[in-house]
Amino acid sequence: MTEPRVRSDPAFALLGLYETALPEVYGYLLSRCGDRTLAEELTSETFLGAVAACRKEYAPPVSTGWLIGVARHKLADHWRRKEREERGLRLVHHSEPDVDDPWDEQLDALRARQVLDSLGPHHRAALTLRYVDGLGVPEVAGHLGRSVHATEALLVRARAAFRRTYQEKEGRDA
Repeated sequence: MTEPRVRSDPAFALLGLYETALPEVYGYLLSRCGDRTLAEELTSETFLGAVAACRKEYAPPVSTGWLIGVARHKLADHWRRKEREERGLRLVHHSEPDVDDPWDEQLDALRARQVLDSLGPHHRAALTLRYVDGLGVPEVAGHLGRSVHATEALLVRARAAFRRTYQEKEGRDA
């Protein structure tokens, strides 16, 4: 009689990577959301999601780059949830008008970060994925669960909101 084979848990592959990947994943999230508590929560969600993904039949190879991709999805999910919450609040008030105004000036990095942090999550998500992460519009649309056309319109509104807030802040700081 043969003894049954015990299959090792594929999530153990994460253990060897955990110590080196944790600061990378946390740093990635913190640099994009600017909130330590949120970055810690999303880092935790990233590793929990990675464990679940590793246990699937056709699990991808585990690497720090893959974990950063999982983190990007967790951050986009967070922004989508936050946008849904704020969308309900905006229904009570009038929404922002659409403004198409290209802007090619140099930005002060600190002021730009503060402005980005002050924007709504839908604008912050779109601008971060597009300009900080360097994703194309179709990729941004995929992360945000929107059509390409809707994402292009969102980016137009997000850039207008960013520019307006940046210039208002510039006027107050001068």
